[in-house]
Amino acid sequence: MPSFDTVLEPNLVEVRNAVDQSSKEIGTRFDFKGSSARVELKDKDITLYADSDFQLSQVMDILTLKLTKRSVDARFLDSSAKIEKIGGDKVKQVLKVKEGIDSETAKKIQQLIKASKMKVQAAIQGDAVRVTGAKRDDLQAAMALIRKDVADVPLSFNNFRD
Repeated sequence: MPSFDTVLEPNLVEVRNAVDQSSKEIGTRFDFKGSSARVELKDKDITLYADSDFQLSQVMDILTLKLTKRSVDARFLDSSAKIEKIGGDKVKQVLKVKEGIDSETAKKIQQLIKASKMKVQAAIQGDAVRVTGAKRDDLQAAMALIRKDVADVPLSFNNFRD
């Protein structure tokens, strides 16, 4: 029975490369000379440091630009964290790299497939959603449906079995 998995997996090597490139650019840019602006990656947390809110937004712009150039979707970053003051005028923000589909999105995908009346079934398996069906064409139609209706997260499809 043909099936595929819907997953949310960033390329962590490219994320690290983008963070390294951002650090290099911040070190060489004139408007960051003498400031404590920097970008650090620890596990799946990217921490942005800067001297002011404006500089923090500049650092964020540099990071998203580098991620985009390395073909990593910026939607992998969870930028809902608040900006923290860390003494004086210095600020920091911790961005989490999303990995794995959360339960709300998985349920949304499952309900979307059920409501479409297609001849496929969706099953939530941990942080992935497995879609199975009788025909390859039905699965490809399900992929198109998921891509169209779930646009707020950068989903990818892997483990396509025939």
